[in-house]
Amino acid sequence: MIKHPVRVYRSEVKLAREDQLAHKIAAVATDPVEVTAEVTDMIINRIIDNASVAIASLNRGPIIAARAQALTHAPSTGGSGASVFGISEKVSPEWAAWANGVAVRELDYHDTFLAAEYSHPGDNIPPILAVAQHTGASGKDLIRGIATGYEIQVDLVKAICLHKHKIDHVAHLGPSAAAGIGTLLGLDLETIFQAVGQGLHTTTATRQSRKGEISTWKAHAPAFAGKMAVEAADRAMRGQTSPVPIYEGEDGVIAWMLDGADAAYEVPLPEAGEAKRAILDTYTKEHSAEYQAQAWIDLARKLHGEHPEAADPKNVASVLIKTSHHTHYVIGSGANDPQKYDPTASRETLDHSIPYIFTVALQDGAWHHVDSYSPERASRADTVELWHKVTTEEDLEWTRRYHSLDIAEKAFGGSVEITLNDGTVITDEIAVADAHPLGARPFARDQYINKFRTLATGLVDEAEIDRFIAAAENLENLGAGELDQLNIQAADGVINTAAAPKGLF
Repeated sequence: MIKHPVRVYRSEVKLAREDQLAHKIAAVATDPVEVTAEVTDMIINRIIDNASVAIASLNRGPIIAARAQALTHAPSTGGSGASVFGISEKVSPEWAAWANGVAVRELDYHDTFLAAEYSHPGDNIPPILAVAQHTGASGKDLIRGIATGYEIQVDLVKAICLHKHKIDHVAHLGPSAAAGIGTLLGLDLETIFQAVGQGLHTTTATRQSRKGEISTWKAHAPAFAGKMAVEAADRAMRGQTSPVPIYEGEDGVIAWMLDGADAAYEVPLPEAGEAKRAILDTYTKEHSAEYQAQAWIDLARKLHGEHPEAADPKNVASVLIKTSHHTHYVIGSGANDPQKYDPTASRETLDHSIPYIFTVALQDGAWHHVDSYSPERASRADTVELWHKVTTEEDLEWTRRYHSLDIAEKAFGGSVEITLNDGTVITDEIAVADAHPLGARPFARDQYINKFRTLATGLVDEAEIDRFIAAAENLENLGAGELDQLNIQAADGVINTAAAPKGLF
């Protein structure tokens, strides 16, 4: 890896193309280095993982609306169109990226990478796959494109913090998806450079979408970035240019949205001929919740069995969770969001409330992607009582471990102190989720397939489940025009497209 210095330049400097971060990203995208077997295997896992959570959300409001929008946009003349999860109709690729991106993100249940910034790199897959299907690409083409998408997003996330400036994390997704599409299509460096710039320029938005009363836009945000990446690639292929230098310019993203004119970053990118392996640094979710909640659900399940008395609010004086800066200030009591303690809050808000999540997992000894968020579950009197006794605080050591780039010590958990009314103090800690590569039960192919089968049961016929798994596992051998096999058909009667809400299109 090469660490590339990135800073702001005044306009009169005329920063050379090859010295601009967007150009260096494009150079990585055009590098024809082979994708390793290990990376290919993980890409297949994540395609299965995305399909799992997309199928589980087929009849949720945001997906119904996004799918209905997509269905009003027939395949464009430049290709054969792209598939939408659950149905057989094809649509224009940018709209398939939109509908499938919403479906993948809705339940907060797919992969994650956390460093200087937060991310869900699996969000790269819907736009890259949509373009691959539309253009008749092969399985190997898709693998190369996805490897690039993951590499660029993870590398940006390692180096450039967005949330400190209240910019949403999808600002790293627009450029990465555009780069991945460029690799998929074999575009030249200049075209990818322009697409990356447009992909960034059109996807910088505020983090209000993840603050306070969290709305359904949370699922749409990465889908919008993916759609913008498809459109950016299309414009760049037609010779249209982007603002330059988009990162380093005097009026660019860094100068006015991030650390300002005196900013200095070091962005790691693979050198020429170096394999794109960043997907191996990422991790998926066993539970449908914000990633920092994964380890806390696992610890709460453990405490449920070991200390059942702690699940009864009548026995508990307080619950103190000591954790990283991010967990405390974004999904903990440090956010100062009263909605995180509100039993009438939206599902999107509750899955960003560690006090709620820890309470329910402690009481139930389990976590369910639907039942754990139901209004009935959230409003249960004993849950509300215990929930309001849970607070968080930042622990500097857990913050240090959260930001560590050493995978062996990087942590997303913390310690908990449950003080009972009789003076007993129950303490325990957890560093990473059970499903993490260093966790108690790391996810491998069998776990990804089991997750898919579990979430698809009752929504997809068994034969279709088997067919999809076989197609995904055969990805390397899928020929040009065969990527439609990666779509999944819902069982008869599961989706009623005619009942979708009406809009402008």
